[in-house]
Amino acid sequence: MFKTKHCCSKMRKAVNFSCDIHKNMYDCPDALIIYSPKFDEYGIIIHDGGTSSILIKFCPFCGKKLPNSKRNKWFNKMEKLGIDINKDKIPKIYLNFGWWLKKWLNLEKLAKEFIEMSKWYV
Repeated sequence: MFKTKHCCSKMRKAVNFSCDIHKNMYDCPDALIIYSPKFDEYGIIIHDGGTSSILIKFCPFCGKKLPNSKRNKWFNKMEKLGIDINKDKIPKIYLNFGWWLKKWLNLEKLAKEFIEMSKWYV
């Protein structure tokens, strides 16, 4: 699977924050930023007893533009695959970072294989 690269060390530290007191990051007042690999989106945690966050488009630490959310793309993909997200088991590949890149990787892999195979015919 792919490794997520965050925009700066402070963002990496914020999204990887772990509290020794609270098991759930939404319960910890020191946990400020959430990252969803499935949607490739960042948010500021709302500490109101729930699991809400507010989507952010720029890093609060370095100011760099963050990636566009893949949330709508993900739901569209589930619908296209005929997956009912409330009832069906979602394939593991769609629960992690990089699921939207798979078609490009497959094409790249095929191209590499083609190049390797064509060497035999020269």
